[in-house]
Amino acid sequence: MSELTEAAMHDIGDRLVAAIAAGDVEGVRAIYAPDATIWHNFDQRDQSPDENLLTLVDLHRRASNLQYTEIRRFVAPDGFVQQHVLTGDARGGPLKMPAMIRFWVEGGRITRLEEYLDTRQAMVLYAAD
Repeated sequence: MSELTEAAMHDIGDRLVAAIAAGDVEGVRAIYAPDATIWHNFDQRDQSPDENLLTLVDLHRRASNLQYTEIRRFVAPDGFVQQHVLTGDARGGPLKMPAMIRFWVEGGRITRLEEYLDTRQAMVLYAAD
């Protein structure tokens, strides 16, 4: 087990949220380990980085002005936990989606993340579908 420093935690977290908010697919890919797994509570299945990056592209098709607010991070064994609110302008109105993510990190890259959110908060993304 390797402990992540607080500085490393914030570096990885800050780079990730900046890349996601900007829609920077390659920036996010560089933060993920090649064999990373991404899991969400709403579908309970593991995604590959490539599958997850398709979700990022779709998010930016459905919303603009994305920002991460109210960010709180805590070092955890082999990684960290982040709580935040994702805000933006979506098809169906303002997006305000609280979430919590547990990250596992090895060699400065995310090897696994588990994201917990209430999908009702995301319904504004799909209002015009």
